[in-house]
Amino acid sequence: MEFRGVVPMDAPDPSVASEERLRSIAFPVLQLVPQPTLARMPITGFAESTGTGGLAHQTVSFSYTLWRYPDDRSDPRNEVELDAATRRAIDEEPPWGRPAWLIEQAQLFRYPMVSEAVRTTWHADPSAPHASLETQLVHHMNHVLRNRFREELGLPAGPTRDRSWQVRPSGVVPGTVRVDGREVDGITVDTDPFVIGTGVRVDPQVVCTVVLAREDMSFIDMALETLRTPA
Repeated sequence: MEFRGVVPMDAPDPSVASEERLRSIAFPVLQLVPQPTLARMPITGFAESTGTGGLAHQTVSFSYTLWRYPDDRSDPRNEVELDAATRRAIDEEPPWGRPAWLIEQAQLFRYPMVSEAVRTTWHADPSAPHASLETQLVHHMNHVLRNRFREELGLPAGPTRDRSWQVRPSGVVPGTVRVDGREVDGITVDTDPFVIGTGVRVDPQVVCTVVLAREDMSFIDMALETLRTPA
């Protein structure tokens, strides 16, 4: 049990349950191809909704730690600038201790995160307007913009009616995406000053979208591969 934010020493590692859930996904899930500059975060993102007919949609999201100098992960140039409070939270051990998995995961906050870079989404009804590949890519890009570039966009802390910053469907153009070693037809959006996005239809009910910050593009190969999890 957790009291006042205290994680007990015997608390289970949430990444174990996350990987178990990932293995249970019934549709093909894509990830960025393995590369020295990226390490998938230990916790996978999941989202789903239900309708009158049962499960309506399900999404799997992967975030990554970015290593700008992958040959030496201890290179201080890999680290981000942290405020004093965050650094204390990472470095200082509380009197009650922390589980080993929490200590390890806390260290990841020293490094830049490529948050929700890849989304694979299944829809029960692929003909629904919100299920289209174009809509999913635009929604994904706006989500990343709203969460990573709020300050740059001048967005207030709370809700806002201003939508002028959003990526528009009109920015979507045909493109190609490398999936499992071959080029396939997809779409791309290259109109925003902060992010670039690509997307591909995996099968009639599944789409995959990738959104990366432009400042990270020189470190990352946007090619995809189908995730193969152990049985």
